[in-house]
Amino acid sequence: MIYLDYAASTPMCEEALDMYNTLNKEMFGNSSSLHDAGGQAAYVLDYSRQQIANMIGGHKEGVYFTSGGTESNMLVVQSILNGLPQHKKHWVMSALEHHSMYNLAALLERQGYELTIVQPDKDGRITADTLLPHLKETTGLVSVQHANSETGLVQDLAALSPLLRDRGILLHSDAVQTFGNIPMDVTAMGVDALSVSSHKVYGPKGVGAAYLKPGTPWRPVYPDTLHESGFRPGTVNVPGIAAFVAAAEMMFEHMELHQERYAVLRQYLLAQLRERSIPLRLAVQENRTEAVLHHIVGCFFHGYEGQYVMLECNRRGVCISTGSACAAGHHKPAPAIQALGASDRETLQFIRISFGRTTTIEELNVLVDILADLAHRQERSISH
Repeated sequence: MIYLDYAASTPMCEEALDMYNTLNKEMFGNSSSLHDAGGQAAYVLDYSRQQIANMIGGHKEGVYFTSGGTESNMLVVQSILNGLPQHKKHWVMSALEHHSMYNLAALLERQGYELTIVQPDKDGRITADTLLPHLKETTGLVSVQHANSETGLVQDLAALSPLLRDRGILLHSDAVQTFGNIPMDVTAMGVDALSVSSHKVYGPKGVGAAYLKPGTPWRPVYPDTLHESGFRPGTVNVPGIAAFVAAAEMMFEHMELHQERYAVLRQYLLAQLRERSIPLRLAVQENRTEAVLHHIVGCFFHGYEGQYVMLECNRRGVCISTGSACAAGHHKPAPAIQALGASDRETLQFIRISFGRTTTIEELNVLVDILADLAHRQERSISH
Protein backbone atom coordinates (compact mmCIF):
# COMPACT_ATOMS: atom_id res chain seq x y z
CA MET A 1 0.00 0.00 0.00
CA ILE A 2 1.22 3.49 -0.89
CA TYR A 3 -0.06 6.03 1.63
CA LEU A 4 -0.43 9.62 0.42
CA ASP A 5 -2.96 10.95 2.94
CA TYR A 6 -0.69 12.25 5.70
CA ALA A 7 -2.80 15.40 6.14
CA ALA A 8 -5.57 13.11 7.44
CA SER A 9 -3.40 11.09 9.81
CA THR A 10 0.14 9.83 10.30
CA PRO A 11 1.55 6.55 11.65
CA MET A 12 3.07 6.69 15.12
CA CYS A 13 6.84 7.16 14.95
CA GLU A 14 9.24 4.95 16.93
CA GLU A 15 9.95 7.75 19.41
CA ALA A 16 6.25 8.04 20.24
CA LEU A 17 5.70 4.27 20.39
CA ASP A 18 8.67 3.77 22.72
CA MET A 19 7.52 6.57 25.01
CA TYR A 20 3.92 5.33 25.05
CA ASN A 21 4.90 1.75 25.90
CA THR A 22 7.41 2.80 28.57
CA LEU A 23 5.00 5.09 30.39
CA ASN A 24 2.15 2.61 30.27
CA LYS A 25 4.44 0.07 31.94
CA GLU A 26 6.41 2.23 34.34
CA MET A 27 4.52 5.49 34.98
CA PHE A 28 0.88 4.50 34.82
CA GLY A 29 -0.23 6.40 37.95
CA ASN A 30 -2.99 8.98 37.93
CA SER A 31 -1.35 12.41 37.76
CA SER A 32 -3.88 13.70 40.32
CA SER A 33 -2.93 11.09 42.94
CA LEU A 34 -0.81 12.25 45.87
CA HIS A 35 1.43 9.17 46.15
CA ASP A 36 4.77 8.66 44.37
CA ALA A 37 3.24 6.97 41.31
CA GLY A 38 0.94 9.96 40.88
CA GLY A 39 3.86 12.32 41.42
CA GLN A 40 5.86 10.64 38.66
CA ALA A 41 2.94 11.00 36.24
CA ALA A 42 2.47 14.64 37.29
CA TYR A 43 6.15 15.33 36.60
CA VAL A 44 5.85 13.87 33.07
CA LEU A 45 2.71 15.94 32.50
CA ASP A 46 4.44 19.12 33.66
CA TYR A 47 7.45 18.43 31.41
CA SER A 48 5.13 17.76 28.45
CA ARG A 49 3.23 21.00 29.06
CA GLN A 50 6.49 22.96 29.11
CA GLN A 51 7.70 21.33 25.89
CA ILE A 52 4.52 22.18 23.99
CA ALA A 53 4.77 25.75 25.28
CA ASN A 54 8.37 25.96 24.07
CA MET A 55 7.40 24.70 20.61
CA ILE A 56 4.81 27.43 20.11
CA GLY A 57 6.63 30.21 21.97
CA GLY A 58 3.99 30.28 24.69
CA HIS A 59 3.71 29.85 28.45
CA LYS A 60 3.35 26.51 30.19
CA GLU A 61 0.36 27.78 32.18
CA GLY A 62 -1.58 28.29 28.95
CA VAL A 63 -1.29 24.70 27.67
CA TYR A 64 -4.26 22.37 28.21
CA PHE A 65 -4.25 18.80 26.93
CA THR A 66 -7.30 17.46 25.10
CA SER A 67 -8.42 14.46 23.04
CA GLY A 68 -7.41 16.10 19.72
CA GLY A 69 -7.82 19.03 17.38
CA THR A 70 -11.61 18.92 17.21
CA GLU A 71 -12.04 19.01 20.99
CA SER A 72 -9.38 21.72 21.26
CA ASN A 73 -11.34 23.85 18.78
CA MET A 74 -14.67 23.27 20.46
CA LEU A 75 -13.49 23.77 24.05
CA VAL A 76 -11.25 26.78 23.45
CA VAL A 77 -13.82 28.72 21.40
CA GLN A 78 -16.68 28.00 23.82
CA SER A 79 -14.53 28.72 26.88
CA ILE A 80 -13.46 32.10 25.49
CA LEU A 81 -16.99 33.08 24.50
CA ASN A 82 -18.22 32.01 27.95
CA GLY A 83 -15.64 34.28 29.56
CA LEU A 84 -16.34 37.40 27.51
CA PRO A 85 -18.72 40.18 28.66
CA GLN A 86 -22.39 39.66 27.84
CA HIS A 87 -22.38 42.31 25.10
CA LYS A 88 -19.61 40.45 23.21
CA LYS A 89 -21.89 37.85 21.63
CA HIS A 90 -20.58 38.17 18.08
CA TRP A 91 -18.08 35.60 16.79
CA VAL A 92 -16.34 35.70 13.40
CA MET A 93 -14.73 32.76 11.63
CA SER A 94 -13.23 32.30 8.19
CA ALA A 95 -14.97 30.24 5.52
CA LEU A 96 -11.82 28.09 5.30
CA GLU A 97 -12.24 26.46 8.72
CA HIS A 98 -12.19 22.75 9.56
CA HIS A 99 -15.45 20.80 9.61
CA SER A 100 -15.43 20.81 13.45
CA MET A 101 -15.73 24.60 13.50
CA TYR A 102 -18.83 24.52 11.31
CA ASN A 103 -20.39 22.01 13.70
CA LEU A 104 -19.52 24.25 16.63
CA ALA A 105 -20.95 27.28 14.85
CA ALA A 106 -24.33 25.59 14.50
CA LEU A 107 -24.33 24.77 18.23
CA LEU A 108 -23.36 28.29 19.31
CA GLU A 109 -25.97 29.92 17.10
CA ARG A 110 -28.61 27.84 18.88
CA GLN A 111 -27.21 29.18 22.15
CA GLY A 112 -27.74 32.77 21.05
CA TYR A 113 -24.34 33.72 19.67
CA GLU A 114 -24.23 35.71 16.44
CA LEU A 115 -21.88 34.32 13.80
CA THR A 116 -20.34 35.89 10.71
CA ILE A 117 -18.45 33.71 8.21
CA VAL A 118 -15.82 35.71 6.31
CA GLN A 119 -14.96 34.77 2.73
CA PRO A 120 -11.33 34.98 1.57
CA ASP A 121 -10.08 37.14 -1.28
CA LYS A 122 -9.49 35.74 -4.78
CA ASP A 123 -6.14 34.27 -3.66
CA GLY A 124 -7.72 32.48 -0.72
CA ARG A 125 -6.40 34.97 1.86
CA ILE A 126 -8.13 36.32 4.91
CA THR A 127 -6.84 39.89 4.94
CA ALA A 128 -7.57 43.10 6.80
CA ASP A 129 -9.73 44.19 3.85
CA THR A 130 -11.84 41.01 3.95
CA LEU A 131 -12.11 40.97 7.75
CA LEU A 132 -12.61 44.62 8.79
CA PRO A 133 -16.11 45.14 7.30
CA HIS A 134 -17.45 42.32 9.49
CA LEU A 135 -16.13 43.51 12.85
CA LYS A 136 -18.61 45.11 15.25
CA GLU A 137 -18.67 46.61 18.72
CA THR A 138 -20.11 43.27 19.85
CA THR A 139 -17.37 41.12 18.25
CA GLY A 140 -15.46 39.20 20.93
CA LEU A 141 -13.57 36.52 19.02
CA VAL A 142 -12.21 35.83 15.52
CA SER A 143 -11.14 32.34 14.41
CA VAL A 144 -8.83 31.95 11.41
CA GLN A 145 -7.29 28.59 10.60
CA HIS A 146 -3.49 28.83 10.31
CA ALA A 147 -3.42 26.53 7.27
CA ASN A 148 -6.28 24.92 5.43
CA SER A 149 -6.35 21.12 5.56
CA GLU A 150 -7.57 20.74 1.97
CA THR A 151 -5.18 23.12 0.24
CA GLY A 152 -2.36 23.77 2.70
CA LEU A 153 -2.88 27.53 2.24
CA VAL A 154 -1.20 29.38 5.15
CA GLN A 155 -2.78 32.56 6.51
CA ASP A 156 -0.74 35.57 7.65
CA LEU A 157 -2.07 35.83 11.20
CA ALA A 158 0.57 38.37 12.23
CA ALA A 159 -0.97 40.80 9.73
CA LEU A 160 -4.45 40.38 11.25
CA SER A 161 -3.73 40.35 14.99
CA PRO A 162 -2.87 44.07 15.46
CA LEU A 163 -6.18 45.30 14.03
CA LEU A 164 -8.05 42.88 16.31
CA ARG A 165 -5.99 43.76 19.37
CA ASP A 166 -6.70 47.47 18.83
CA ARG A 167 -10.43 46.67 19.00
CA GLY A 168 -10.21 44.38 22.03
CA ILE A 169 -11.03 41.29 19.95
CA LEU A 170 -9.37 37.93 20.68
CA LEU A 171 -7.83 35.75 17.95
CA HIS A 172 -8.01 31.95 17.87
CA SER A 173 -6.32 29.77 15.27
CA ASP A 174 -6.66 26.11 14.39
CA ALA A 175 -2.99 25.19 13.85
CA VAL A 176 -3.50 21.44 13.51
CA GLN A 177 -1.93 21.27 10.03
CA THR A 178 0.95 23.66 10.70
CA PHE A 179 2.13 22.48 14.14
CA GLY A 180 5.33 20.50 13.65
CA ASN A 181 5.49 21.36 9.96
CA ILE A 182 6.44 25.04 9.98
CA PRO A 183 7.84 27.26 12.76
CA MET A 184 5.29 29.10 14.86
CA ASP A 185 5.40 31.60 17.69
CA VAL A 186 2.15 32.64 19.32
CA THR A 187 3.59 36.01 20.35
CA ALA A 188 4.86 36.87 16.87
CA MET A 189 1.59 35.62 15.34
CA GLY A 190 -0.42 37.61 17.87
CA VAL A 191 -2.84 34.79 18.66
CA ASP A 192 -4.64 34.44 21.99
CA ALA A 193 -5.61 30.80 21.51
CA LEU A 194 -4.40 27.86 19.44
CA SER A 195 -5.48 24.28 18.69
CA VAL A 196 -3.06 21.43 17.84
CA SER A 197 -3.29 17.65 17.42
CA SER A 198 -1.00 14.67 18.01
CA HIS A 199 -1.88 12.29 15.17
CA LYS A 200 -0.85 14.84 12.52
CA VAL A 201 2.75 14.78 13.81
CA TYR A 202 3.30 10.99 14.14
CA GLY A 203 1.89 10.81 17.66
CA PRO A 204 -1.05 8.75 18.95
CA LYS A 205 -4.67 9.47 18.08
CA GLY A 206 -6.92 10.77 20.81
CA VAL A 207 -4.45 13.42 22.06
CA GLY A 208 -4.16 17.13 21.37
CA ALA A 209 -3.65 20.46 23.06
CA ALA A 210 -5.26 23.86 23.33
CA TYR A 211 -3.36 27.01 24.17
CA LEU A 212 -4.93 29.97 25.93
CA LYS A 213 -2.58 32.89 26.51
CA PRO A 214 -2.42 33.51 30.27
CA GLY A 215 -4.68 36.41 31.12
CA THR A 216 -7.18 35.60 28.37
CA PRO A 217 -10.68 35.56 29.89
CA TRP A 218 -12.38 32.17 29.77
CA ARG A 219 -14.95 30.14 31.65
CA PRO A 220 -15.09 26.33 31.43
CA VAL A 221 -17.62 24.56 29.25
CA TYR A 222 -18.08 21.98 32.03
CA PRO A 223 -18.45 23.74 35.41
CA ASP A 224 -16.57 22.43 38.46
CA THR A 225 -14.19 20.33 36.36
CA LEU A 226 -11.04 19.44 38.29
CA HIS A 227 -8.67 18.23 35.56
CA GLU A 228 -6.49 20.44 33.37
CA SER A 229 -7.07 23.44 35.66
CA GLY A 230 -10.80 23.14 35.02
CA PHE A 231 -10.51 23.24 31.23
CA ARG A 232 -11.49 19.64 30.51
CA PRO A 233 -12.96 16.74 32.53
CA GLY A 234 -11.55 13.21 32.69
CA THR A 235 -8.40 11.49 33.87
CA VAL A 236 -5.44 12.88 31.98
CA ASN A 237 -3.90 10.54 29.39
CA VAL A 238 -0.28 10.97 30.51
CA PRO A 239 1.26 8.18 28.35
CA GLY A 240 -0.52 9.50 25.26
CA ILE A 241 0.52 13.08 26.01
CA ALA A 242 4.16 12.07 26.54
CA ALA A 243 4.09 10.13 23.25
CA PHE A 244 2.60 13.20 21.53
CA VAL A 245 5.44 15.34 22.86
CA ALA A 246 8.07 12.77 21.81
CA ALA A 247 6.67 12.80 18.27
CA ALA A 248 6.46 16.59 18.19
CA GLU A 249 10.07 16.86 19.40
CA MET A 250 11.13 14.61 16.52
CA MET A 251 9.16 16.74 14.03
CA PHE A 252 10.58 20.01 15.31
CA GLU A 253 14.14 18.65 15.28
CA HIS A 254 13.86 17.65 11.60
CA MET A 255 11.40 20.34 10.47
CA GLU A 256 13.70 22.07 8.00
CA LEU A 257 14.78 18.78 6.43
CA HIS A 258 11.18 17.63 6.07
CA GLN A 259 10.13 20.88 4.41
CA GLU A 260 13.01 20.69 1.92
CA ARG A 261 11.99 17.14 0.99
CA TYR A 262 8.32 18.08 0.66
CA ALA A 263 9.19 21.01 -1.62
CA VAL A 264 11.19 18.68 -3.89
CA LEU A 265 8.40 16.10 -3.96
CA ARG A 266 5.79 18.76 -4.71
CA GLN A 267 7.74 20.22 -7.61
CA TYR A 268 8.42 16.75 -9.01
CA LEU A 269 4.75 15.78 -8.84
CA LEU A 270 3.58 18.99 -10.50
CA ALA A 271 6.20 18.64 -13.24
CA GLN A 272 5.09 15.06 -13.95
CA LEU A 273 1.43 16.11 -14.12
CA ARG A 274 2.28 18.80 -16.65
CA GLU A 275 4.60 16.57 -18.68
CA ARG A 276 1.96 13.87 -19.03
CA SER A 277 -0.88 16.33 -19.70
CA ILE A 278 -2.97 15.13 -16.78
CA PRO A 279 -5.92 17.56 -16.39
CA LEU A 280 -5.32 18.56 -12.77
CA ARG A 281 -5.63 22.17 -11.64
CA LEU A 282 -4.23 23.31 -8.31
CA ALA A 283 -6.79 24.72 -5.89
CA VAL A 284 -4.37 27.54 -5.01
CA GLN A 285 -2.21 29.45 -7.44
CA GLU A 286 1.17 27.82 -7.98
CA ASN A 287 2.98 31.17 -7.83
CA ARG A 288 1.83 31.58 -4.23
CA THR A 289 3.47 28.38 -2.93
CA GLU A 290 5.68 30.33 -0.53
CA ALA A 291 2.58 30.51 1.69
CA VAL A 292 1.42 26.92 1.16
CA LEU A 293 2.39 23.81 3.11
CA HIS A 294 4.49 21.92 0.57
CA HIS A 295 3.27 18.48 1.66
CA ILE A 296 -0.39 19.19 0.83
CA VAL A 297 -1.38 19.23 -2.85
CA GLY A 298 -5.07 20.02 -3.28
CA CYS A 299 -6.35 20.01 -6.87
CA PHE A 300 -9.29 19.47 -9.22
CA PHE A 301 -9.28 16.54 -11.68
CA HIS A 302 -11.22 17.80 -14.67
CA GLY A 303 -13.87 15.33 -15.87
CA TYR A 304 -13.93 13.04 -12.82
CA GLU A 305 -15.51 13.26 -9.41
CA GLY A 306 -12.93 13.18 -6.66
CA GLN A 307 -14.51 10.16 -4.98
CA TYR A 308 -14.16 8.14 -8.19
CA VAL A 309 -10.48 9.11 -8.51
CA MET A 310 -9.88 8.24 -4.86
CA LEU A 311 -11.55 4.83 -5.25
CA GLU A 312 -9.59 4.07 -8.45
CA CYS A 313 -6.36 4.93 -6.65
CA ASN A 314 -7.40 2.79 -3.70
CA ARG A 315 -8.20 -0.15 -6.01
CA ARG A 316 -4.60 0.04 -7.22
CA GLY A 317 -3.09 0.31 -3.76
CA VAL A 318 -2.67 4.08 -3.38
CA CYS A 319 -4.37 6.09 -0.62
CA ILE A 320 -5.32 9.70 -1.39
CA SER A 321 -8.34 11.67 -0.22
CA THR A 322 -11.08 14.02 -1.34
CA GLY A 323 -10.38 16.47 1.50
CA SER A 324 -10.72 16.58 5.26
CA ALA A 325 -11.22 13.09 6.71
CA CYS A 326 -13.66 14.54 9.26
CA ALA A 327 -16.05 15.37 6.41
CA ALA A 328 -15.58 12.11 4.50
CA GLY A 329 -18.85 10.42 3.57
CA HIS A 330 -20.66 13.75 3.23
CA HIS A 331 -21.06 13.94 -0.54
CA LYS A 332 -21.48 17.67 -0.81
CA PRO A 333 -19.16 20.57 -1.67
CA ALA A 334 -16.67 21.46 1.08
CA PRO A 335 -17.17 25.06 2.28
CA ALA A 336 -13.40 25.68 2.26
CA ILE A 337 -13.13 24.66 -1.39
CA GLN A 338 -16.20 26.69 -2.38
CA ALA A 339 -14.67 29.69 -0.62
CA LEU A 340 -11.79 29.58 -3.09
CA GLY A 341 -14.24 30.38 -5.89
CA ALA A 342 -14.79 26.84 -7.18
CA SER A 343 -18.18 25.89 -8.60
CA ASP A 344 -20.22 23.04 -7.09
CA ARG A 345 -19.11 20.83 -9.97
CA GLU A 346 -15.45 21.65 -9.40
CA THR A 347 -15.60 21.05 -5.66
CA LEU A 348 -16.84 17.52 -6.33
CA GLN A 349 -13.79 17.03 -8.58
CA PHE A 350 -11.41 17.89 -5.74
CA ILE A 351 -8.69 15.46 -4.59
CA ARG A 352 -5.94 15.89 -2.02
CA ILE A 353 -2.50 14.30 -2.13
CA SER A 354 -0.35 14.72 0.98
CA PHE A 355 3.21 13.58 1.64
CA GLY A 356 4.90 12.22 4.74
CA ARG A 357 8.41 11.59 6.07
CA THR A 358 8.84 8.39 4.06
CA THR A 359 7.16 9.40 0.79
CA THR A 360 9.38 8.67 -2.22
CA ILE A 361 9.62 9.71 -5.87
CA GLU A 362 8.86 6.08 -6.81
CA GLU A 363 5.57 6.23 -4.91
CA LEU A 364 4.61 9.43 -6.71
CA ASN A 365 5.41 7.76 -10.04
CA VAL A 366 2.85 5.04 -9.26
CA LEU A 367 0.24 7.71 -8.47
CA VAL A 368 1.02 9.63 -11.67
CA ASP A 369 0.64 6.42 -13.72
CA ILE A 370 -2.84 5.88 -12.26
CA LEU A 371 -3.88 9.49 -12.91
CA ALA A 372 -2.48 9.27 -16.46
CA ASP A 373 -4.51 6.10 -17.10
CA LEU A 374 -7.65 7.92 -15.95
CA ALA A 375 -6.86 10.86 -18.21
CA HIS A 376 -6.31 8.58 -21.22
CA ARG A 377 -9.52 6.71 -20.46
CA GLN A 378 -11.32 10.04 -20.51
CA GLU A 379 -9.74 10.98 -23.84
CA ARG A 380 -10.79 7.68 -25.41
CA SER A 381 -14.38 8.07 -24.24
CA ILE A 382 -14.55 11.58 -25.69
CA SER A 383 -13.08 10.47 -29.05
CA HIS A 384 -15.69 7.72 -29.31
